[in-house]
Amino acid sequence: MDFLEFSEKNIICFDGGTGTLLQERGLMPGEHPETWNITHPDVITDIHKAYFDAGSNVVCTNTFGANALKFSDEELENIIKNAINNAKNAINLSKTPHEKFVALDIGPSGKLLKPLGDLDFEDAVSVFAKTVKLGVKYGADLILIETMNDSYETKAALLAAKENSALPVIVSNAYGEDGKLMTGATPEAMTAMIEGMGAFAVGANCSLGPKQLSPVVERILAVSSIPVIMKPNAGLPKSENGKTVFDVGEEEFAQEMEILLKKGVRIAGGCCGTTPAYIKALKEKISKTAPVPVTKKDITVVSSYTKAVPFGKEPLLIGERINPTGKKRFKQALVENDVSYILSEGIGQQEKGAHILDVNVGLPEIDEQKMLVCAVTELQAVVDIPLQIDTSDACAMEKALRRYNGKAMINSVNGKEESMHAVFPLVKKYGGVVVALTLDENGIPETARGRVNIAKKILETAKEYGIEKKDIVFDALALTISADARAAKTTLEAVKLIKDELHAHTVLGVSNVSFGLPNRSAVNSLFFALALGNGLSSAIINPYSAEMIKTYYSFRALAGLDENCADYINASKEFSETTFGSTDAGAKSGDAKEQESALKNAIIKGLKDKAAQYTKALLEKESALDVINTEIIPALNIVGEGFENKTVYLPQLLISAECAKSAFEVIKNAASREKSADNGIFVLATVKGDIHDIGKNIVKLLMQNYGFDVVDLGKDVPPEVIVEKTVELHAPLVGLSALMTTTVPAMEETIKQLRKSAPWCKIIVGGAVLTKEYADKIGADKYAKDAMESVRYAQEITGKQ
Repeated sequence: MDFLEFSEKNIICFDGGTGTLLQERGLMPGEHPETWNITHPDVITDIHKAYFDAGSNVVCTNTFGANALKFSDEELENIIKNAINNAKNAINLSKTPHEKFVALDIGPSGKLLKPLGDLDFEDAVSVFAKTVKLGVKYGADLILIETMNDSYETKAALLAAKENSALPVIVSNAYGEDGKLMTGATPEAMTAMIEGMGAFAVGANCSLGPKQLSPVVERILAVSSIPVIMKPNAGLPKSENGKTVFDVGEEEFAQEMEILLKKGVRIAGGCCGTTPAYIKALKEKISKTAPVPVTKKDITVVSSYTKAVPFGKEPLLIGERINPTGKKRFKQALVENDVSYILSEGIGQQEKGAHILDVNVGLPEIDEQKMLVCAVTELQAVVDIPLQIDTSDACAMEKALRRYNGKAMINSVNGKEESMHAVFPLVKKYGGVVVALTLDENGIPETARGRVNIAKKILETAKEYGIEKKDIVFDALALTISADARAAKTTLEAVKLIKDELHAHTVLGVSNVSFGLPNRSAVNSLFFALALGNGLSSAIINPYSAEMIKTYYSFRALAGLDENCADYINASKEFSETTFGSTDAGAKSGDAKEQESALKNAIIKGLKDKAAQYTKALLEKESALDVINTEIIPALNIVGEGFENKTVYLPQLLISAECAKSAFEVIKNAASREKSADNGIFVLATVKGDIHDIGKNIVKLLMQNYGFDVVDLGKDVPPEVIVEKTVELHAPLVGLSALMTTTVPAMEETIKQLRKSAPWCKIIVGGAVLTKEYADKIGADKYAKDAMESVRYAQEITGKQ
């Protein structure tokens, strides 16, 4: 029986943690666990066998950190080959009768992807692809991508797995206490993207114990149409007598997991701190629990890097301003490669209430493929709403979809055979909700029934590609009434028929109806109201049009979608042409509050080029110190406070920090910036044995922007090197980072040596495996749960407010 066949009627039991067990067997601080596949195969095999004996159906190879960034090609192949052989040997040695499989385990690369970090998306795909190919070569039964805390890296790993194997792929992310990934994604957003790309299962692991992780898993269960995996830690870690222990025992762990099994979890196991004893207790619960069938949720949803936007709850607004059609200034921006203008249009439309942004950069005189990829990657870094990739060029569409961080809306396909055969494979591979135009080789039908018939044909063909109705939104095509008096009536009939007969969602480019007429906004807004009344799901509109926004909020209030008319009342404050401006929103889309300058606003919004431009202009009339103290630092504080209050996500924090960095570069070039005092030195390192430097690099960037002189020693740094540099510089502050439980002992050893040789320094620690209690136990002065907390503590210690 293969894995997929077994999974149909059974709850699958995975294994538990590996790192703590290896430490008990002698893994030294800073030693790479993956090398034990070669140097200690008997130990690895014995651990796998213990899990199989405890009841695991699947064990994960000891390859969590095995990737091309950490090992040479020869080392990597040797590690993966031996890792899979060790797991297979354990199957042969285990005498328990249940089904057994081997999962190739893939963890994070340890790098942030561009533009937040220095690893290009395609390079990340290549890194994961090498691991996947070797897993296939040496006989893994399935792939587990786990502990991912960034949606973009998750996509890179999943894409590598799907492109280089036919194995079932399970994707599990590490969520924080706030129910989000480190870079801000919600469970619903991750489920939309992962399910859309064709993973076998989706879920959560690590970071939290079973009780704390349950709310995240329940949210995934509510929206997922594929099996859900849950692999929590054994509670929270703490240090006892120099040993890492966890605060949830085997029976409590199993009892909490049983609750989720009964709610629908179909794949269960453990992460940090769990042992074969935990899995044995879990297996007993599984054996007494009937599997809950996996059900189709039929949710039409698109997503960004942070949020999911479902269709059906209320009408959605798709901003139309990023499109050169009829927009002279936008055409100029495309020709001049003025990306800042494009970003301003995107930010402005989001601020005006758009739920999704249409992105169309098609001009004959530019390279559309290159510009579309640029626009998508730059926009998704400064706005957190989904994008609609709008192009008739299938190659440009694929390049943009590949780089998109989420589940995109795709505009468009139509009923022509050529169009469907070009676009549907892309929808299937990358995931997305595709706009389907109700036209075919014979043109646009004159009747509503004719358009519905084309919609049916599109659904039938989509099914052949494995694309469900939930991932198609039909455009019933708004045509100008100036050329056909019945055009609007036909479109409205088609919208209603598609909703009532096909039970599908719809979209319209509303303003097309008034083409060639005077006072177009009056016609557009009334047509919009009629369409909404006929069940229109979404509309491509200009969010700066006061008449359209009035219609939208009025409809929501009248349709019972606005409790106490709160949104209508709030929006009515802006119901004036003077507020919304003309149809050319370019000059207004970057507006800040009156008290905020252009530079401050550019930093807050993440407009890097504008930040540099405004800094240069300010330096002509203000001192560098004034610019720093009255513009740059206040902007960083606004973003930092938003991050601390959970209204700003990590990518926005980092993009703003990069903007501030570009402003500082201008200042440095214009005049020497004051150097930080000696008490502003901050020594920073990822501890011995740990190659994950994401957290360290985030802290570095923010500390530099707040005026600290950061000495970055890198990753995998021995305690002696950290101590030597701290003593040499007489640094008052040291920051230590660790991601894995196996490297926390190295952090503890570093702290001991610092206390002996540099007793004056304050030590800040951070990382996914740490808690305040744990940090106190190993002797740190401060546990910082995020980068901003590190900055605040450093300011407190040095007096650099």
